[in-house]
Amino acid sequence: MKAFSLEIPAVAIRGLRGGRAGGPRVLALHGWLDNAASFLPLAPYLAEVDLVAPDLPGHGRSGHLPAGVEYTFAGAVHDVLDIADALGWERFGLLGHSMGAGIASLVAAGCPQRVERLVVIEALGALPEDPARTAARLRESVAARRALGGKRLRVFADAEPAVRARMQANGLSEASARLLVERGLTAVPGGVAWSSDPRLTVPTPTRMTDAQVDDLVAGIGCPTRVIYADPPQPYLPEPERSRRAGLLPRGELAVLPGGHHLHMEDPAAVAAAIGDFFLRAS
Repeated sequence: MKAFSLEIPAVAIRGLRGGRAGGPRVLALHGWLDNAASFLPLAPYLAEVDLVAPDLPGHGRSGHLPAGVEYTFAGAVHDVLDIADALGWERFGLLGHSMGAGIASLVAAGCPQRVERLVVIEALGALPEDPARTAARLRESVAARRALGGKRLRVFADAEPAVRARMQANGLSEASARLLVERGLTAVPGGVAWSSDPRLTVPTPTRMTDAQVDDLVAGIGCPTRVIYADPPQPYLPEPERSRRAGLLPRGELAVLPGGHHLHMEDPAAVAAAIGDFFLRAS
């Protein structure tokens, strides 16, 4: 994949692009605190599509949102649509992992006339919240946001401690962790530090209820393929995650052995699960 850059109203976007020019258009959206390198292992298996993997705002080599502008899922929907507009894409497919899968779900539900097909890996819709935790979640978010001003970036002498940190945090192989880290660091006095915006670590102040997430998923009208890893993540338990996938009007579900970043660790299996999905007429 080759580097690209473009401008959207909110921020400068950097990313990686590969595949076949003129092929089906697919925007690939990475997970929280990941970056476009998340899709490097999978890209060779998607050679027939025009694959564009942006670093989402605040991640990788893209710019940070301006001061006073918060990172929200609703805002991310417009970021994705702005990226598609900048590419000149009226209609396109979406491929998302984790947070990127959640954002892709919202784009598909909120702007269905733009999205031809949807593949989500390890997330669908949004993470719900018990309504009884509404006030507690808001307080946690406000406290974390107000505390950011006193925090300093962790500085590493070189990339190796950062690679080990990602391996430990996400259960990644060294090769996968290194891909993410190499794109996710920036040079600072004394060494390197994460390039991601520290504001991304602030808990979301509000979340949808279960009923709202169900309605969101049921509103995704395009052909959708859901890929989950087995064993499931604690926040995506069975049978709830499969029940929610069953709400999709035109959905298909595949469950593969692997961890949360299975598209990086076992790209051949994930590619087989995707198959010719993006090559079909909608």
